[in-house]
Amino acid sequence: MTKRKLNDLQYAAIAILSQPKRGGLTFEEVADKVGVHRDTLQRWRKQDDFNAELKNEIIRTTLDRLPEIMDSIPDHIIADGNAALFRTLLQAHGMLTDKVEIDTKGNGVDVDAMKAQIERFRDGNKTE
Repeated sequence: MTKRKLNDLQYAAIAILSQPKRGGLTFEEVADKVGVHRDTLQRWRKQDDFNAELKNEIIRTTLDRLPEIMDSIPDHIIADGNAALFRTLLQAHGMLTDKVEIDTKGNGVDVDAMKAQIERFRDGNKTE
């Protein structure tokens, strides 16, 4: 049996907060429905354990729809020309990483000369 980090009221709040648009409720209405003061709910929302469990519940409730979402992404990319969504899709498929490697050996580029030129530009801008 796993030890629960949160109390029953916190889990009740998470059940509501994990619904789309909080089930149509304001944070004050969520607090009232759970039976706590709004300040208590706000304090919970600042706690790492509460947020971690909220995130886990959102994942549990949306996991079944993930294939539909992933299937719809290419259509949105094509229709909207959404480059950010395209990047996200490539990352999800492991086809794009943030790692960039540059090989400067053997390409005829004199890095020291480039650095010197940059310094000359900087020095020229200081006098103007």
